Amino acid sequence: MTHIAKSHAPQLNVPATYMRGGTSKGVFFRLEDLPAAAQLPGAARDGLLMRVIGSPDPYGKHTDGMGGATSSTSKCVIISKSAVADHDVDYLYGQVSIDSAFVDWSGNCGNLSSAVGPFAIAHGLIDPARVPRDGFCAVRIWQANIGKTIIAHVPVTNGDVQEIGDFELDGVTFPAAEIVLEFIDPADDGEGALFPTGNLLDDLEVPGVGTLKATMINAGIPTIFVNAADICCTGSELQGAINDNPQRLAMFEAIRAHGAVRMGLIGDVSQAATRQHTPKVAFVAPPADYVSSAGKQVSANDIDLRVRAVSMGKLHHAMMGTASVAIATAAAIPGTLVNLAAGGGQRDAVCFGHPSGTLRVGAAAAQVDGQWQVTKAMMSRSARVLMEGAVRVPRE
Repeated sequence: MTHIAKSHAPQLNVPATYMRGGTSKGVFFRLEDLPAAAQLPGAARDGLLMRVIGSPDPYGKHTDGMGGATSSTSKCVIISKSAVADHDVDYLYGQVSIDSAFVDWSGNCGNLSSAVGPFAIAHGLIDPARVPRDGFCAVRIWQANIGKTIIAHVPVTNGDVQEIGDFELDGVTFPAAEIVLEFIDPADDGEGALFPTGNLLDDLEVPGVGTLKATMINAGIPTIFVNAADICCTGSELQGAINDNPQRLAMFEAIRAHGAVRMGLIGDVSQAATRQHTPKVAFVAPPADYVSSAGKQVSANDIDLRVRAVSMGKLHHAMMGTASVAIATAAAIPGTLVNLAAGGGQRDAVCFGHPSGTLRVGAAAAQVDGQWQVTKAMMSRSARVLMEGAVRVPRE
């Protein structure tokens, strides 16, 4: 049977750049390049970004979009000249759900933060007088989702962003140029907000799981830390050990939902499904030898602790950048589960083992009037343009 095609308008042609930042990938847009309706928050913007990524996809493949069907690759970023004093650009991040019609704007992506500075320089969003011919350009980024400052120190050669180098990041196959990120005052605002329960250590009751020791912290991104041993894990798990086990995934979602209530992020566990991006759940363990997902031997002598984290319902293949800020902050404060797993005591940096290898992070924390405060966290990442031009989107 011959089918007569209906007449349809041509697809939208939206300027975009596909970038790797840290261990994540995302589609980057300048705000001004989006269709007018999508330049404002709302259904039009969410619908556009979901169609770009290829969500919702009941097949879980993102075959008809730019997404990679994982939490690390289902991401969109919108950049504009900053409306905030003493900042260069505003950075808005959308975590696109894979199998549901939902874009989560509740948090930041620390990995893609490393690509914001290079994107801003390459697209003329930085005053040319501030970009050296050779050296480093400090790009001051306003993270609009959470209202925080990030300073990206981007290497520049011959006036252009340097992307190629010898910096190796576990979880990324090829070396690239190092970008140092400073997350300024990364804790959530408000009295006691670094530890929303007011405690470094809590008893978190999770029906069906038990009562777990937990450190719940708002630094980089709201994160719930538990001990690996308390949830029948070793701390050396790779993705398959968690992601192929529905019972374990359900356990982590229960911990996340009940922890979110204790942190004041939601009023009831039933609301957790509408806040998929935050909080994160991570489990910690003292150092031990293990083999990474790439077959690399990680020695206990080279790390201070082991950490695994669950993002968007799956164990992350490496470590989210925002969760790395939480790890660095918690490690710097004696008495948290992260600090205790690293051996206790006050420290300004740790090297932790994750499924893909190791990562060193640091934080400056101190007690002020009896309350712990963190002034900044630091880590190194890399970024690279994978493709640039325009993304095609059906007119809907």
